[in-house]
Amino acid sequence: MNNKTSSFLWNLRQLSTSVPKSRTLGFRTPKNAHSNQKLRNLLLNYFHDRMQTSIRYLFQGPFILKSGYSVFQTKDLSNVTVFKVDRLLCSRSLSIDSTHSLVSVGTSDNELKKVNFHHEASGEDMFTKGTKPTPVTSRKLSEECNSLCDVLDIFSKAPTFPSSNYLSAMWTIAKRMSDDQKHFEKQLMFNHPAFNQLCEQTIREAKIMHYDHLLFSLHAIVKLGVPQNTLLVQTLLRFIQERINECDERCLSILSTILEAMKPCKNVHVLRAGLWILVDQQVWKIERVFTLQTVMKYIGKDTPVALKRKLEMKALKELDRFSVLNSQRMFEVLAAMNHRSVILLNECSKMVIDNIHGCPFKILISILQSCKDLRYQNLDLFKGIADYVATTFEIWKLKQVLFLLLLFENFGFRHVGLMDLFMKKIVEDPSFLSLRSIVPILHVYSSLNHFCDSQDREFLEIMASALTGCLHHISSENLLSAICSFCVINYFPLAPVNQLLQKSVINELLTSGNIERNVHKLHIVDTCLKLDDTPYQKTKDISLPPQPSPPPRPNAEITEALTSLLGGEGYFSKDVQLPHNYHIDFEIRMDTDRSQVLSFSDIDVTSATNMQRVAVLCVPRSVYCLDSNHPRGFFAVKIRHLNAMGFHVILVNKWELEKLKMEDAVTFLKTKIYSVEALPSADANLQSTY
Repeated sequence: MNNKTSSFLWNLRQLSTSVPKSRTLGFRTPKNAHSNQKLRNLLLNYFHDRMQTSIRYLFQGPFILKSGYSVFQTKDLSNVTVFKVDRLLCSRSLSIDSTHSLVSVGTSDNELKKVNFHHEASGEDMFTKGTKPTPVTSRKLSEECNSLCDVLDIFSKAPTFPSSNYLSAMWTIAKRMSDDQKHFEKQLMFNHPAFNQLCEQTIREAKIMHYDHLLFSLHAIVKLGVPQNTLLVQTLLRFIQERINECDERCLSILSTILEAMKPCKNVHVLRAGLWILVDQQVWKIERVFTLQTVMKYIGKDTPVALKRKLEMKALKELDRFSVLNSQRMFEVLAAMNHRSVILLNECSKMVIDNIHGCPFKILISILQSCKDLRYQNLDLFKGIADYVATTFEIWKLKQVLFLLLLFENFGFRHVGLMDLFMKKIVEDPSFLSLRSIVPILHVYSSLNHFCDSQDREFLEIMASALTGCLHHISSENLLSAICSFCVINYFPLAPVNQLLQKSVINELLTSGNIERNVHKLHIVDTCLKLDDTPYQKTKDISLPPQPSPPPRPNAEITEALTSLLGGEGYFSKDVQLPHNYHIDFEIRMDTDRSQVLSFSDIDVTSATNMQRVAVLCVPRSVYCLDSNHPRGFFAVKIRHLNAMGFHVILVNKWELEKLKMEDAVTFLKTKIYSVEALPSADANLQSTY
C-alpha cells in the first residue's frame, strides 16, 4: 500500500471514529470542489462543536503576533493541567475555539484584527482543492530551500498535509546557519505573511495528524523560537498530553527531547509527569539502545530515583549490544540524568579504553566533564586518555591539551609524561602563550606540584617573561592568581610581584570581585614572601584582614596510639596553631637525633638548643595527587613552610591508620616518629608501653 493510500485511510478512520454514530457518512473520490467543501465543513464544524467547552479553561486571551518575533505573547494565559495516563483510553476532546485565533497587530494591541479560523481563502486550503497538491517531505524541502522564507513561500502557494513537514524543514535549514544569520532569518520568518497561516493550519491539523508529526511540529516550533506562552505552543502541548497513549518507542525519544528544550510551566510539568509514567510502563519494551539513551539523557534530573534505577537496569541488560559510540555517550547520558551508576560507568570505561585510538577530542572532553559532574574517578580511564594524547601529541593543538590538563587537575590526576611534553612544547614555542593561557597553565602546574628537573627553571622563566609582557592589560584578579601560582611553585618574578604589591592593586582586590578568595590568595602570597627565600621579606608588609582559624579536628584513635607509644599525653600537644594561620594536629619535641621524646613540662629541656620539633599531620587522600603520594600544591607549600619554621614533618595517612588495630597503629606510628637509627634502641625502652 503506497503512502498516499495509507494516509487517506488513516484520516478516514480518524473521521469515522469521531462523528456521532447515528450519522452515516459515505466517502467517494471527490469529483469537484463542491464535494471537498462538504468534507471540509463537516470536519471544521465538528472541531468547532467540540472546542467550545474545553479551550476556555486553557486560554483566556488571543495569540498575538507583532512585527517582531520577540514579542509573541498570550494575554492572561491560564493553564489547566489535568492529565491522566490510561492505556485503554486516549482522550481527544480538546479542539480550537473559533473565537481564539492567531491575530496580527496593526497600530496597537487594542486594535486586533481577527483572522477567521475557517480560512476563507479556499485556494490555499488543502481541504478545498479539487486536485490534491503534490506531496512534499521535510527532507525535500530542506534540500531545495536555502532560507526559512523559501519554505513559507512554497507553503503559501500550495499547502499540503501535514504542516509538520514545513516546520521540520525550517528547523533543519536553521541548524545550518550561523547564529547571526539564524537571528536575522527568524525575524524575516515571523514577519512573513504565510507564517500565521502555517501556525493556524498546524493547530487545525493537530487533531488528526500522526502523533510523531505532532511532536515534530512542537519540537521545530520551540527550536525556531516561538515563545512558549503562546496559544500555538500551549495548544500543541495539550494535544500531546491527551494523545500521549499513542506514544511509541520512537515518539518517546522525540518527546523527551522536546521537554528538555522547554522552560518549566504547568503544561510542561504535567507532560513530564506523564512521560515518567509512560517510560516506567514501557522501559522493558524499548529495543533500540539509542532510544534508551535519548530518553535517559532528557528525562530530567528530578526524575524519581526508582525510575532512574529502572533505566539503569535496562541499560545494564543491554550492555552486550552497546557499540563504542553508545559506551562513549553513556557518560554524558548519566551526567544529564544526574545518576551515578558506578557499575555502568566501569563497564563503559573498559570499552572506551579499548577503543581510545581515533576518539574525537569532543568525545574525550565530554567523558571527562561527565566524570567531573558525577564525581567519578577511574584511574585506568584517565591514564588511557592521557596515554593516547601523549602518544599522538603532535596531532593536537596546545589549547586542546591544556583543556584536558585542566580537567585532569580537577581530579588531582597528574600524568607525568603528558605534562612534561606540554612543558617541553612551551619551552620550544613560547608563541602559544597569551593572557588567556598563562593563568590556567600556571594553575595546573602549581596545583599538581609538577616539576621537570631538566626544564622547570627555563619553563618558569618563559612563563614569567610572558606574564611580564601582559602587565599593562592584565586584571588585578588574574595577576593575583598568576603570582599565587608562582609562589606555590617557589618562584618570584620581580616585575609582576612589584605590580601586585602596589597599594592601589591591593585595595582593589580587597574591595571588589570575590573578596574572600582574594584575601585567601593574598595571605598565601604574603606568607611565601616572608617564609621563603625571597628578596621581599623585609621590604614589603601587606595589611590584610585576618583569616578564621580552622576548626579543631578530633583524632581520637591517633591520640590513643600516641599516648600508648610515648607514655602519656604530657609528651605531645594536640591542635597546635602556628603563625601564618598554619595548624598541625600533633607536636612532639625530641632530641636532634629523634631517638628520645622530651616532656613539655620540662622547661629547661624544651628550651635547649638540641631540640627537634616534630609536626604530625593526619592527612586525607585529597592532599595527594590521584592514586599517588605526590603532595598537591598548597599542601606542598605547607610542608615547605613548616620545615622553614624548624619542624620535622611526619605525614600520617588517615585511611591507612583506620584499617589497623591499636597495636599495629602504635607500631606504625613508632616507625614514623623515630629515626631509623633509633628504632632498635627504642624497642627496649618502649616495649612496656603497648
